[in-house]
Amino acid sequence: MGGNPLRLPALLILLLCSPAVAHSKCVLFNFGDSNSDTGGLMAGLGLYLGPPSGRQFFHRPTGRFCDGRLYIDFVCERLKMSYLTPYLESSPGSNFTHGVNFAVAGAATESTAIPFPLSTQVLQFLHFKNRTRELRPQGSGSLLSEKEFQNAVYSIDIGQNDVSTPFSANLSYAEVVVKIPSILSRIRAAIEASQSLNGGRQFWIYNTGPLGCLPQKLALLKKDDSELDPLGCLADLNSAAKAFNAGLSELCDLLRSEFKNATIVYTDVYAIKQDLIANHTKYGFENPLMACCGYGGPPYNYKFRMTCGEPMVTACAEGSRYISWDGVHNTEAANSIIASKILSAKYSRPQIKLKGLCKG
Repeated sequence: MGGNPLRLPALLILLLCSPAVAHSKCVLFNFGDSNSDTGGLMAGLGLYLGPPSGRQFFHRPTGRFCDGRLYIDFVCERLKMSYLTPYLESSPGSNFTHGVNFAVAGAATESTAIPFPLSTQVLQFLHFKNRTRELRPQGSGSLLSEKEFQNAVYSIDIGQNDVSTPFSANLSYAEVVVKIPSILSRIRAAIEASQSLNGGRQFWIYNTGPLGCLPQKLALLKKDDSELDPLGCLADLNSAAKAFNAGLSELCDLLRSEFKNATIVYTDVYAIKQDLIANHTKYGFENPLMACCGYGGPPYNYKFRMTCGEPMVTACAEGSRYISWDGVHNTEAANSIIASKILSAKYSRPQIKLKGLCKG
């Protein structure tokens, strides 16, 4: 007659089942290129990225252009999220409960040889959301709620290929810089689509790194030392990256004034990566402009058509001593530091922590 002492009060039950608790997990939708591609190119085009990629952490190739984890993997770990599954991955084991990764290696803001430019990635996202909405009542699909879509963080890390590829096609600095407004307009369109069509209100925008410091670019484009800046990087390529970043920063400022209810965080990846190169000994790195996995030895260890993964190409014994994995992409060791600096918010404007956005 005294009642069940283990019975929960009705108010507590309501609190446990409330939307505030149910929607507290972090959801991230990522758009970009190989810097944050967790296997999209391999899943979408069936291209195999073989050993020694993945040797450091996964101990197998995963489609990541790295010896292990990318910066976005470390971000997910530290936010207690599952790794983001590529949108194009259809095999068993796909997990979309914490969001989706639409990034594909080689992607740019405009259509290139890779058929997944930023505009296509946004369309894929809209399809994903519509299918989620259709399947949710059946108890299938990602089961992400409308509120989780609205409160999710939308990260965009793209522009590297837009800026660097024209230099590889022998365009001059002036010819490359004139393209920047069009690149920015396409990024703006992607943000506007996510904001207006989806109600997205939290955006995390990465600028591009010091592209003139990539061993690949140095090996293929340098004619003589007069082209180099004090760090030993290609000055014109770095200047173009800075011009793009300045425009992207201004775009973020403009969008903040237009989208009053949105949070738009601009993160300075250029400064983060430049610091790794300039102060590499502080972080335990050596040969900051040399690839770990490549061919040809110093100074850059990169040769066209003798790239990482090809026969006769070997990798350094300790990737943790290198910043560059394959001449274009970072090692897991560098990515870990990059992720820590991203999450610190010291390189972001406004200085809002990603963890705070995840909590709404």
